[in-house]
Amino acid sequence: MKTKITFIIIFLIVLNGAIFFSFKIYKNNLATIQEQKFINKRKAEWSSLKKKLENRISRFKGKVGLVVEDLNTGWVIAFNEDTPMPSASLVKIPVMLSCFYAQQEGKINLKDSVRLESFQRVSGSKALGSSPVGSRFIIEDLFNPMITLSDNAAANVLIDLLGFDDLNMYFRKMGLKNTNIARDMMDFKSRKEGQENYTTASDMAYILEKLYRGQFLSQEVSDRCLVLLGQQKVNDRIPRSLPKDEVIAAHKTGLERRICHDVGIVYTRKGNFLICVLVKHENKFAQPAKRLISSIALSIYNYYKDL
Repeated sequence: MKTKITFIIIFLIVLNGAIFFSFKIYKNNLATIQEQKFINKRKAEWSSLKKKLENRISRFKGKVGLVVEDLNTGWVIAFNEDTPMPSASLVKIPVMLSCFYAQQEGKINLKDSVRLESFQRVSGSKALGSSPVGSRFIIEDLFNPMITLSDNAAANVLIDLLGFDDLNMYFRKMGLKNTNIARDMMDFKSRKEGQENYTTASDMAYILEKLYRGQFLSQEVSDRCLVLLGQQKVNDRIPRSLPKDEVIAAHKTGLERRICHDVGIVYTRKGNFLICVLVKHENKFAQPAKRLISSIALSIYNYYKDL
């Protein structure tokens, strides 16, 4: 009798264990199915977003280079991503990064000072434009005005400090394939002679993702650069139509005659995305290009908002 009772108890324990593990497997399978449904829904909406952006770009009068990446899944939307375009002020991002490279190699010390020369003080210099010739600035203190205010004099000081040869060498070292620097900011004489600074949407996307992943030189340097990009004061493109209380945009603009760009990382509550829009427009004024960039950014944000 005792043996029979013991057998029944053991049987019930085994049965309960089997039921427990079967239920656990069922729950895991159910969660997997629900997760797959969510992924399939996201994929379908991402495909719809791609078509929407493609239609919008096809109607625009001009050439548009675009890279959009979901920084969680790695999904990418790209058009004319490898088409070189005049970089305008986008080149200031790799110029800043090159300074960190130069310090790492012992060529400069970011704590040292540099002198502002008369030829470096050009238009589009909101911070240094009123500084007397001969003024001295700590090298790393020039990053903020160059990035957040797109100050051309600050950029020229740093460009002339490193020189075109070293800058182009560092651009290649950091993995940029189609980005170069051949002239100072606002040097229209050199431009007329055929010397131009070029970049692509894919190059800008590549270096921004390096910063986002903390893979440019170090996590500390990457974070430092992203913080500066997040303090951007020119916000009439990517962040223009986005809710200020819900997103943070770490980005850099570029603007010259018939050239209008904006590239950056947008942080949202439901996911972060990379966006690079380079525009060479036919219109005399930049407003249509600015509206295009802001509408693209809004469409991408709405994709995340509606998840």
